[in-house]
Amino acid sequence: MPEKTITHDRTATVVHLTTARENAVSPSRAARELALRRSEFDIAVQLGRIRTVPDEGGGGRRVPRDEIRRIRTEAGFPDALRECVRTVGTTDGAALLKVTKPRFTRLARLGLLVPATFSVNRYRAVVWRYLADDLRKFTADEGNTALLSGRTPQGLRDQLAEGLDLRPRNWRGRYLECQLRRTDDPWARAAAVASLLDPADVSEIVKDPYERSRLSRLRPDRPVHGSPGSPAARIAEELMTAAEPDEIGKLRADLAHEVRDARRLGAVPAPFPARPRAEDSGRIRGLLSRLRRRGS
Repeated sequence: MPEKTITHDRTATVVHLTTARENAVSPSRAARELALRRSEFDIAVQLGRIRTVPDEGGGGRRVPRDEIRRIRTEAGFPDALRECVRTVGTTDGAALLKVTKPRFTRLARLGLLVPATFSVNRYRAVVWRYLADDLRKFTADEGNTALLSGRTPQGLRDQLAEGLDLRPRNWRGRYLECQLRRTDDPWARAAAVASLLDPADVSEIVKDPYERSRLSRLRPDRPVHGSPGSPAARIAEELMTAAEPDEIGKLRADLAHEVRDARRLGAVPAPFPARPRAEDSGRIRGLLSRLRRRGS
């Protein structure tokens, strides 16, 4: 009897996971069905325009089919969706604001224009991109008129002369907001905050190794820039780690707060849950194969 119960439980679990996966698609498939490039799709997710859910099979995040149907029935699809996620670099951004490229860069370094994404080119230079919609709103705000023409105020020029550049910090803030918006799970929220801190800072705040292991497993996937260990990847890693003391202090406080909330859920499991035995994995693969044949 126990053996039958175990088999039944495993079968039910496999059926549940198979059904869940059939009701959602991979990000690349969703991007194709929504007529978006993958970079556009990622920004749409970041902005909360496309809802994703965790893959219960452990394969990252997926997009529910009903979410794709909802978006495809929106007015103006797909042009309206593509326009809201359109990004521009410095040249096109300056044209949208009707300013020179140097002025555009100064506004961005001062933190007045927030990057939506970035890349590292072959010369190891960081290329920032901005939402065209954000720039249009900035131009339409009458309070920004003085910033778009005339001489930059002396106080702001002094900050620029001292090397102020808030683009990386603003990008991190936007990235974190996206990650926190995607989940209500306290441990996942704590992992999102921890992902922007140096591991030494995380260890000081979260002293339990089991808790740190859980944060590591739940850490959100970062944008890929170059192969692991490449100069581009190292530059991107630096940009994705808090640098200024006040930013680090705030993130440390936020991490402590999120972890306190997460601990209220109960004990943290061992860092590496037991994996299925080889024979169990074979049974599961066989069952999945039979289910697929029946469904075809």
